[in-house]
Amino acid sequence: MSRKQKISLSEEELVLALRNREKIAIEALYDMYSSSLYGVISRIIIDTPTSEDVLQETFVKIWHSFSSYSTEKGRLFTWMINIARNLAIDKLRSKDFKNQNKNQELENNVTSIDEQINTIYKPELLGIKDLVETLKPEQKSILDLVYFKGYTHVEAAEELGIPLGTIKTRLRMAIQQLRKHFN
Repeated sequence: MSRKQKISLSEEELVLALRNREKIAIEALYDMYSSSLYGVISRIIIDTPTSEDVLQETFVKIWHSFSSYSTEKGRLFTWMINIARNLAIDKLRSKDFKNQNKNQELENNVTSIDEQINTIYKPELLGIKDLVETLKPEQKSILDLVYFKGYTHVEAAEELGIPLGTIKTRLRMAIQQLRKHFN
């Protein structure tokens, strides 16, 4: 039994294929980015089936809204990560998701706890964990709440008991610190 070889294209080739709506584009997109996008989603939504659904929604949204992507505004990966993150946060905040989690049986909660401990997402492989560790503790805690747990700025301010303006300032400073590593 032969295993299907993964497709890998350069970013320029992938962007061109997506613009031309070629079948290979969606296959390459999945092969090249599904694990990274799933990692971001599963950090926000712990429930595996829901995370997988959001991953599928992410690829559908990328495919349908690709015309809004501009190479001048940033890298393709960054654009896709933002779509995945936003969809995961939207799902987390949705009424259906909140009601679904209220009605889980005890057995499902035990499984959910097990999955939290054995998470697949490994930021250390991307080096992001090391970069975040260079931030001040107050910046790390805000970054974790807002970007990895899906809190709004207001919710983060309430959770940490500090003013909204302070949250925004520390978050902006943390992003500026992290951005220095990528420019």
